[in-house]
Amino acid sequence: MVLNEELLFSSGGELMHYNVDETIFSEGDSPRYYFQIITGTVKINNYHEDGREIIHSVPFDGHCFAETFIFSNKDYPINAIAMTDCKVIRLEKNKFISMINSSPELLMNLYTFTAERMHYRYIMLSNLSITDPRTKITRLIDCFKTYNDFTGPYSYQFPFTRQQLAAFTGLSVETVIRTVKKMEKEKIVKIETGKIFY
Repeated sequence: MVLNEELLFSSGGELMHYNVDETIFSEGDSPRYYFQIITGTVKINNYHEDGREIIHSVPFDGHCFAETFIFSNKDYPINAIAMTDCKVIRLEKNKFISMINSSPELLMNLYTFTAERMHYRYIMLSNLSITDPRTKITRLIDCFKTYNDFTGPYSYQFPFTRQQLAAFTGLSVETVIRTVKKMEKEKIVKIETGKIFY
């Protein structure tokens, strides 16, 4: 976890429950809260005018999300949507600022988490400029595998659908399906009951 849950509650945090596909905040909303996930997965995304979805990140148990906007005072340029049923601690902005002002260690914990996340973001951004679908998909899955500390061949089960894989890479679903089948033939991935193992 990024910040101690008991400290968040004692500072005025409230427990929020979000159902699958429920919006936590929308693009254009003003940042009013610090959010930290107790359980569940949230997707940070945008929708294009043509309806295509781009997923930027998927914070899960123990992660915070969109906390940088508390400090910038700019409206959200993203959406946060529950991918699973979620329990989230929500702490009002002013209470959050007071809490972290009381301890430099809290700010350091938050900054360390943000720095690690930015490393991942830059890898994801550089992946968008790649045109080869196989390279895009391999680099994305490899990034998730490394982040989750899996090392052996086929030891990591990619937890997202082909549709979500398309949203991460900017590829069409059809291209993802075709490419993943080729990757299976080339023994880059293994597919078991529709799940991708890398």
